[in-house]
Amino acid sequence: MPRNHGAKVERQQLLSRYLAGNPFLTDEELAALLGVSVQTIRLDRGDLHIPERRERLEQVARGVYGRLRSLDRTELVGELVELEVNRYGVSILTITGEMTLYRSRVARGHHLFAQANSLAVALCDAPVALTGTTKISFRRPVFCGEKVVARAYVRRKKGNKYMVRVTSTVHGETVLEGKFLIFAIAEEVWRQ
Repeated sequence: MPRNHGAKVERQQLLSRYLAGNPFLTDEELAALLGVSVQTIRLDRGDLHIPERRERLEQVARGVYGRLRSLDRTELVGELVELEVNRYGVSILTITGEMTLYRSRVARGHHLFAQANSLAVALCDAPVALTGTTKISFRRPVFCGEKVVARAYVRRKKGNKYMVRVTSTVHGETVLEGKFLIFAIAEEVWRQ
C-alpha cells in the first residue's frame, strides 16, 4: 500500500462531506479547500463516482424543485439546494456584475432581499403565498463574485400565517438577517 494512501482516503472523505453539504462547489473551490490541484480533485471525484458540478446541480434541482408549491422555479432567486416545506430551506446566489453598483461592485440590496424573500415564500405549503411584513438587517456589504448562502426556517405557523427567519451568509459570515410574515392564500381567494 502506498505511503500516502491514508491521506488520500482522508481527503476523499472530506471531499464527499464538502459536496454533501454544498453540491454547488466547483473543482477549483474544492482544490483550494483541500490544498490540492484541480486534477487531484477530478481524479478523486472519479474514484468516488461523484459527477461533475453541472450534473450534480441537475440532480439537486430535480429533487428539490419538485417540492415547490408556492412559487414556480423561475420565480425563486438563487439556486435552491435544500427544501423541506413547512420547515426549512437553503439557496445559493452568486453575485454577478449586473447585480452590483457600478463604482463599488457592492451587491444591490434588493437582490439579497429577493433571495431571502423568495426562499421564505418557498417554505409555505400553499399554492399561493405572499409576503405580509418583513424586518431586514444588512450586516455587511456583499461583493461581486461572492456566494450568498441563505438559510430559512419556519419559526411558527398559525393558521395561514408563517413566521420565517432567514439568515444569509458569505463564507460563514452573516450578511443579512430577516424575519418574514408570510400568508398562505386560499385558492378560492386568488382564483376570483
